[in-house]
Amino acid sequence: MSVGATTSAPLSPASDTSMVTSAFSLVDYVVFILLLVLSLAIGLYHACRGWGRHTVGRLLMADRQMGCFPVALSLLATFQSAVAILGVPSEIYRFGTQYWFLGCSYFLGLLIPAHIFIPVFYRLHLTSAYEYLELRFNKIVRVCGTVTFIFQMVIYMGVVLYVPSLALNAVTGFDPWLSVLTLGIVCTLYTALGGLKAVIWTDVFQTLIMILGQLTVIIVGSAKVGGFGHVWDVASQHGYISGIELDPDPFVRHTFWTLAIGGIFMMLSLFGVNQAQVQRYLSSRTEKAAILSCYAVFPCQQLVLCISCLIGLVMFAYYKEYPISIQQSQAAPDQFVLYFVMDLLKGLPGLPGLFVACIFSGCLSTISSAFNSLATVTMEDLIRPWYPQLSEGRAIMISRLLAFGYGLLCLGMAYISSQLGPVLQAAISIFGMVGGPLLGLFCLGIFFPCANPPGAIVGLLAGLIMAFWIGIGNIMTNMGSGTAPSPFNGSSFSLPSNLTTTYMNTLMPSTTRSRPAGLQRLYSLSYLWYSAHNSTTVIVVGLIVSLLTGRMRGRTLNPRTRQVCSYPLCRVRKAFYSTVPTPASMGTWGWSTY
Repeated sequence: MSVGATTSAPLSPASDTSMVTSAFSLVDYVVFILLLVLSLAIGLYHACRGWGRHTVGRLLMADRQMGCFPVALSLLATFQSAVAILGVPSEIYRFGTQYWFLGCSYFLGLLIPAHIFIPVFYRLHLTSAYEYLELRFNKIVRVCGTVTFIFQMVIYMGVVLYVPSLALNAVTGFDPWLSVLTLGIVCTLYTALGGLKAVIWTDVFQTLIMILGQLTVIIVGSAKVGGFGHVWDVASQHGYISGIELDPDPFVRHTFWTLAIGGIFMMLSLFGVNQAQVQRYLSSRTEKAAILSCYAVFPCQQLVLCISCLIGLVMFAYYKEYPISIQQSQAAPDQFVLYFVMDLLKGLPGLPGLFVACIFSGCLSTISSAFNSLATVTMEDLIRPWYPQLSEGRAIMISRLLAFGYGLLCLGMAYISSQLGPVLQAAISIFGMVGGPLLGLFCLGIFFPCANPPGAIVGLLAGLIMAFWIGIGNIMTNMGSGTAPSPFNGSSFSLPSNLTTTYMNTLMPSTTRSRPAGLQRLYSLSYLWYSAHNSTTVIVVGLIVSLLTGRMRGRTLNPRTRQVCSYPLCRVRKAFYSTVPTPASMGTWGWSTY
């Protein structure tokens, strides 16, 4: 089945069943509160352990002594937020299993960071990924990269905190601002006091809760409809098990090529150059441990994707046998899963609380990583360079204050998100618009020795302008027509792959529009190609400007900022250029560095 051809959600005829509301038992509340208490306890334990002997390295980098297993689970949890838990099953429920092919992008999307980005960053002994930009280019490029990242994450934090709380309120009756405040305060405390080690170990705990909560839904749901074999048969009979859609059109929202190839660039922008992930690599004991942690994420990511997709199939089969309420048939897609879970698990004390804990675990793991990474880049990129003589004690105090400050800012951004209304789509889109240009900036430095600082700055600006032009153009076009992006035309969003679906579904109608033409066609580029398009723009413009401004003449290129490949093809190329006479300009291009 082609996802692009599916135009409506598979809702059964609405019944008069009343809305499923949360009838949380005492056991449910205990399970939910235990999550918050244990998360806070883990953070406070690491804060109190060795109190008085903490250093900035311990607070921001966990003394670079973390093992492979906790780092891998923390990498997984960082962007496996509540919106992924709610959004991916909703995508499968509405459009079938085409989205499942995103797993094809995980292999190269994690293999490339493991063998290209991690060795460069680790051997430079960085704390902030944006230190690399100063070593490769200059301080101005570093500040530009840092400010771009801060802007990206601040926008992201408020949305990822507020949207799930709002969805939870609509279905369970939880007060959204009580949820926001609880999450914000708990997360700020253990992140600011315990530092990166607390964040990583709470991520491990929260990842296990997320997986346990989702597996519970799959087991109970498939048992109620006659087993998982029956679930698969029902989905097959209704055309919801998708084949490989080989349409190369980049304007079709989901095809095999879009998911497998476009998804690689999306994964690279997350696992290759995002500070929240790079910081975890750099906290590993050794470079080998960092690479192994990246390898370990691959099966974990596949498992999480499979679990989310199976929930969508179980939900589809369930509502083919049981009536759906009027309220659920009219609900936003990001509420489908919550309605389903509350309906499915009612009468089973403790299990609704476990799933709510699963959702909150996703929120906690994501925003704690954001707080920690923002505090790190602000300290290392914007404060330390100007105050190099800062004492250790004062640096620790400032780092903790930064984490607290970003926690308060997150709460403020959540309030702003609640007031945005239709403009919320633009705020959500910004996260993905920025990821691609940052990927292009790092690739420009690592792979192209001729790239110089003017080329890097102009390239980054060109990538951001292109991203915002297409993204905002898409949003304005849809607002002007009074509709949201249709499944056929795709979305302007380019959030991390496992975060995208909920936001798209929330703003996507179940009807199709005619195929756009001209400039409108460009605005309908599939969101999964955004990272590829924008990073390529940075590289192309950056190289052109570098050539026009004299390449690296007069500047010394630090050889450690380049990835020198040891694979057979690279050795062949090295041998070739060592025997064939080359123009002097080729040395400037950097062939001799191989």
